[in-house]
Amino acid sequence: MATATDRQLDLFRAVRGDIAPRDAQDLMSWPFFSLAKSKRVAPIRFRMGEVWIEVEATHEHGMATIWDADILIWAASQIVEARDAGRGTSRLMQAKPHELLRFIGRGTGGDHYDRLKAALDRLQSTTVATSIRQPSERRRHRFSWINEWKEHLDGQGRARGIELILPDWFYAGILDRALILTIDRSYFALTGGMERWLYRLVRKHGGRQVNGWSFEVGHLHLKSGMLIPRKRFAFKLRAIVSAQSLPGYVLSLQTVAGKDMLLFQPLPDDPFDRALRRVRHGRGEKR
Repeated sequence: MATATDRQLDLFRAVRGDIAPRDAQDLMSWPFFSLAKSKRVAPIRFRMGEVWIEVEATHEHGMATIWDADILIWAASQIVEARDAGRGTSRLMQAKPHELLRFIGRGTGGDHYDRLKAALDRLQSTTVATSIRQPSERRRHRFSWINEWKEHLDGQGRARGIELILPDWFYAGILDRALILTIDRSYFALTGGMERWLYRLVRKHGGRQVNGWSFEVGHLHLKSGMLIPRKRFAFKLRAIVSAQSLPGYVLSLQTVAGKDMLLFQPLPDDPFDRALRRVRHGRGEKR
């Protein structure tokens, strides 16, 4: 439901062009989305140390998926680009559907637009409560990934544009420079939910560290929020390691002190690609 504050927001119009995809680190680190292509209505209830997350879905739409989160990556990319260029930003965003779809690597036909609307419905109907970035234990902040959205049609009923309102929690994280990372555009071509989740986690924790990073497989299973048993999770993880499909990283599985560990290291950065990014975006890739 729109608040009085929502109704007073300035309109931010998305721009066209070659914009670097940016992701929110909070969303990369923790289990906020379903990784399954089938509808999930079972909630995510996650606790680790002082961090807790509760994600609930409706039976009508199901839980927002990691593919739906591409819309949030698009939103973050637009807002960060505008902020860095000195333009004003807002939680109220307007865009042409075909431009959004192209940014996230989707087709622009009618069926793709129908899927976009279904994704917006899941983002709007999925509710989240979390301790992350909450200053007080006594404060409970529940929100949806999109407060509301609407479409504009022409006289023939064809879509001319969409508007959506981002929640405060997500918008505040986008504006914090320390909480945003540039991701590889080929991320959008990854087809598996677990594969996409693992890339975001690896990108967040491994960054460009020469010595890479490692996770215990059981810890990864917990952080994924997936409903599958640990043995099935480990089997799927081995398949991803065998395929070596994560852009920019090399994965390996090892047993260390009796524990199964996933290790990942960044591939050497190509100087030509790095220089090209600077020319295109006026700055180097973060981290």
